[in-house]
Amino acid sequence: MESTTHEAIIMGGGLAGLSLAMQLKREYPDIDVVVLERQKRPLPDAAHKVGESTVEIAAHYFADTLGLRDHLEQAHIRKFGFRFFFSDGRDDLADITELGVSAVLPTPSYQIDRGILENYMGEEARRRGIDFREGVTVRGFDIATDDALHAVRYADADGEHVLRARWLIDASGRAGLIRRKLDLTLDNGHHANAVWFRIDERLAIDGWCDDAEWKGRCHPPERWRSTNHLVGPGYWVWLIPLSSGAHSVGIVADAAMHPLETMKTFDLALDWLRKHQPVVAREVEKHQDKLLDFAFFRNYSYGCSRMFSAHRWALTGEAGAFLDPFYSPGSDFIAIANTYITLLVGHDRRGVSIAPHARQYERLFLTFYESTLRMYRGQYNLFGDPEVLPIKVIWDYAYYWGVLCQIVFQNRLGDGAFIARMGDDMVAASELNTRMQAFFQRWHACSDHRNPRQMLDQRDLTWFADMNRTLHDQLDDASLAERLRNNVAMMRSLAACTVERAGADHPELFEGMEDLVGEDAGRAMYEEWVA
Repeated sequence: MESTTHEAIIMGGGLAGLSLAMQLKREYPDIDVVVLERQKRPLPDAAHKVGESTVEIAAHYFADTLGLRDHLEQAHIRKFGFRFFFSDGRDDLADITELGVSAVLPTPSYQIDRGILENYMGEEARRRGIDFREGVTVRGFDIATDDALHAVRYADADGEHVLRARWLIDASGRAGLIRRKLDLTLDNGHHANAVWFRIDERLAIDGWCDDAEWKGRCHPPERWRSTNHLVGPGYWVWLIPLSSGAHSVGIVADAAMHPLETMKTFDLALDWLRKHQPVVAREVEKHQDKLLDFAFFRNYSYGCSRMFSAHRWALTGEAGAFLDPFYSPGSDFIAIANTYITLLVGHDRRGVSIAPHARQYERLFLTFYESTLRMYRGQYNLFGDPEVLPIKVIWDYAYYWGVLCQIVFQNRLGDGAFIARMGDDMVAASELNTRMQAFFQRWHACSDHRNPRQMLDQRDLTWFADMNRTLHDQLDDASLAERLRNNVAMMRSLAACTVERAGADHPELFEGMEDLVGEDAGRAMYEEWVA
């Protein structure tokens, strides 16, 4: 039985595992890392894995941190942002509220075909000197303590093998090899289900409406490139295009409001769409002979009590924790976890004790996770509210671009000194986000569900477009600190104006938010939106 020793073993060669290996190799060119992957290449296009939409952090990570920009631009689709249609029960898209941008924002994000991307990354990993072994099955592993080496037993076509390594990384996806072995899975209180399928045909949403004014709202008229959300009470439906020419369709729903049993087969899902999103059902029916796959996840969201250990093991991707697909944060948190793991490996290589760093990075990762989770947990009931959800979406973007993106884009994830200096501001932003997510629920409970029945163009919000445009600015510590403080102040003003607007119709909403009333530094910014 073969037994070899390496610096790192990564169990899982999907998106999380290959991207970590590539990041480690870029940072430490002499590192000896082995990636073990069950599936053999080539992987199928289109119907490989769910998780095709990326947002700004993930796009930055894949393009800049890993150096994959040319591949993303040439082999995948530049996204036309997020787009929301309040179309519950409608068989057309005219005369409804649409939320999105009329023109693409400057900072790129992508719709990725997971099969195409992971095939390329496997080839690229080998080109970069990574020992990528596919078609293998992990039979077991031993987690070491202190300075002992971890051991992994696997089988392939040539027999049984044993690898030993200083670092053991679990990137096995929902198999969660370490998470399950150590019983680290946590119920995070967010209970929702998802079903999805791929159709081998472009679902060209731009042709679903004959109204000339509707067609002329976007430049170019290519809404199909967006991650299109068709929303209703307790659910949303996604439409995501793939560069192979196929389209990904998913239904994501609060488990209590829309039980999985009503949609867990293709026929049931189509019946469900006929009731809730007839416009989607009609288009899917036209092409159901080109159905590529169908799958579902029950209770897809979960937490994890440990991510990084002083004993040199770590989790990344869905092997650790998973949030929710509504804003496509999955690859963002792969980027964050991988960056912390790369930093820990560097500390270890320099002979620095990793215990305090592992605790700090884990605390930061879980803080970012919990702050983001608040955007989803207990919020699905308001997804059909055309008065509240558009403002919640603006708020969520402002928090994401204004705080987390700043830390990631400016390469400060592991800068303990800077984060400590900004601790009060980051805590203030997190606490304000918690209050506002609760406020959106209170507002929804008494809102009039005002429906403007027009396009709410986020591109018209100067401050909103500026936040996106400046994400790649290179800032020194002082400039970044000033920007973060200004962003937190902007969020407070945005919160104040939101409370005042809602409270004008429903005075009971002022209760508990009195400290915000009177804040007017952001009033002009907010009036752009409410106009």
